[in-house]
Amino acid sequence: MRSKTTVPWIWDENELSMKISIRQTNKSEFFQTENLTRETFWNLYESGCTVHLVLHQLRKSSDYVPELDLLAIYDGQIIGHIIATKAFVEDSNQNKSEVLCIGPLGIDRQMQGKGLGSQLMKYCISKATAMNYKAIMLFGNPAYYQRFGYLDAQNYGISTRDGKNFPAFMALELWPAALKGIQGRFLDSEAFITSEKDLNEFEKLFPKKEKGEAKIKISI
Repeated sequence: MRSKTTVPWIWDENELSMKISIRQTNKSEFFQTENLTRETFWNLYESGCTVHLVLHQLRKSSDYVPELDLLAIYDGQIIGHIIATKAFVEDSNQNKSEVLCIGPLGIDRQMQGKGLGSQLMKYCISKATAMNYKAIMLFGNPAYYQRFGYLDAQNYGISTRDGKNFPAFMALELWPAALKGIQGRFLDSEAFITSEKDLNEFEKLFPKKEKGEAKIKISI
């Protein structure tokens, strides 16, 4: 049964809990945001981190949407980043419907717990809605993302590329019934696939960090 969806997100600058600004990322800031992402995700969901390499690869892919590569700035410093890229839902007849895949979302560890991630997410959702995208998909912690209206993708008849469903795989309609009639396999960018060789080479650009046990384990 399809769950009810709220009206499209409307970005309200009065929601800002701090004097931050949100804008599109410039190319000169790519490495800084990749390092921010690495710091955010290091030993979080996996030992070490691959997400910063994913971000680097997404920006080189045909699925990159520059308008949805966004920064949060506070006191002249980059303190947060979010990106959404093109993806598709493919039905049994191989017809594809374009959606978005959001992530990674990274916040400076010293600035976490202040609502900055929520502000970035809401801004990104509002901008994607204004750009006439139907829906956003993601893989993440349900305890965090459900607050924005994301639901288990199984509610919409959408599975992963290999036909699986689990709580961490979620979808958000950007307007009521936007996913009506759209079912099938979710095909995110191939830029999400990383190799150990590429990761080891990319890691040479960053300060050395010790790998440890993942702090959060998500069932899939």
